[in-house]
Amino acid sequence: MDWKSELKKLVYILAAFFVFYYLPVGNARFDNAVFEALQLSKWYAQEHVLLCLVPAFFIAGAIAAFVSQNSVMKYLGPTAPKVLAYGVASVSGTILAVCSCTVLPLFAGIYTMGAGLGPATAFLYSGPAINVLAIILTARVLGLEIGVARAVGAIAFSVVIGALMYLIFRKEEIEKANAMMNMPEPETPRPLWQTAIYFFLMVAILVFANWGKPANPEGIWYTIYSYKWEITAISSVLFGLVLGAWFGVKWWKIFVSFAAVAALGYLQHEPQIPFAAGVIALTLITATQKGEMTTWLEQTWSFAKQILPLLLGGVLVAGFLLGRPGHEGIIPSEWVSAAVGGNSLFANFFSSLVGAFMYFATLTEVPILQGLLGNGMGYGPALALLLAGPALSLPNMLVIRSVIGTKKTVIYVSLVVVMATISGLIFGMFYM
Repeated sequence: MDWKSELKKLVYILAAFFVFYYLPVGNARFDNAVFEALQLSKWYAQEHVLLCLVPAFFIAGAIAAFVSQNSVMKYLGPTAPKVLAYGVASVSGTILAVCSCTVLPLFAGIYTMGAGLGPATAFLYSGPAINVLAIILTARVLGLEIGVARAVGAIAFSVVIGALMYLIFRKEEIEKANAMMNMPEPETPRPLWQTAIYFFLMVAILVFANWGKPANPEGIWYTIYSYKWEITAISSVLFGLVLGAWFGVKWWKIFVSFAAVAALGYLQHEPQIPFAAGVIALTLITATQKGEMTTWLEQTWSFAKQILPLLLGGVLVAGFLLGRPGHEGIIPSEWVSAAVGGNSLFANFFSSLVGAFMYFATLTEVPILQGLLGNGMGYGPALALLLAGPALSLPNMLVIRSVIGTKKTVIYVSLVVVMATISGLIFGMFYM
């Protein structure tokens, strides 16, 4: 018997026993933190998994199934022209404008297909951070200065952080590029423009299904919000026609799916139900169609089983520690408010760190900061939180670690926190 191994197991068992033995059940703050953890997890499952993550998993699976490594290397690889690579990465993230968790399957997809660490992390940061609607809302609610500072800082961060990640791991990136250099270009069964339309329609479904309600009930943003489900439905119909015309899916499967989803859409006023029906139909189509469709589903499932458990576990822990927006977890909100007043180095660092671990749904950071500013938060720490918070979260970090490893994750998170701290410190000097 390996006594050393058995002793280690005994220590784990005893540790678990004492944790449960002294569990402070009945303590008001602990009970509330557990409740908040469950509430945040429930809200996340209801609001983000179906509409955000599932389409993102299918897009990530499609990248792995239909985009060649040579194509990814050409535009985002370690040896790609830097202006092109970082330009494509940051612009792609900006167009998607997703939250810190939804961007993860897409990041995993392009990274595993050969994208350089620099462009991949630029994309990872830019997706949730450079959200045009969120930046406009920030300027309108919190002031033009902080809105402009957030926009400039987020754009600069995506490029600088990506470039620093490349420089830090330059040797490893060059080895990766050399290993992929001699890979032959695989034959593609369809022209590039057809594949581009296929991806465009999937991204349209993801973006418009999750289009947030603007604070101002007028203008182009609100008009798009008013017709978000109609636009999503049209994109879905076109996507189905593309699968039938260019990907060899049998037409009767397409039309049966259309009929089922349309019937549910007519009978149900809740749009998530026909959306879920569409997801189930797509899953059945890909599962029963041999060849490329089966490969697509396999790649999608591979990303889902890797990422989803980590995300849900991370959301549960984040809810326990910090609660939902406007609610407290185990850490009292008074501690946070007291620590982010003024414009000290500690206040900016603490704001960046808390923002990095807390989960923010898209646009929720603005009303949260509005309340914190009203309670004495400095403008420097406010900007620091805006630059670190939407781009990172505890669930986000857990998944990034599973994709690029612990060392790279720690450095990426540290770069975001340090740069957000410095930016907040400089910005806050103008409000002293």
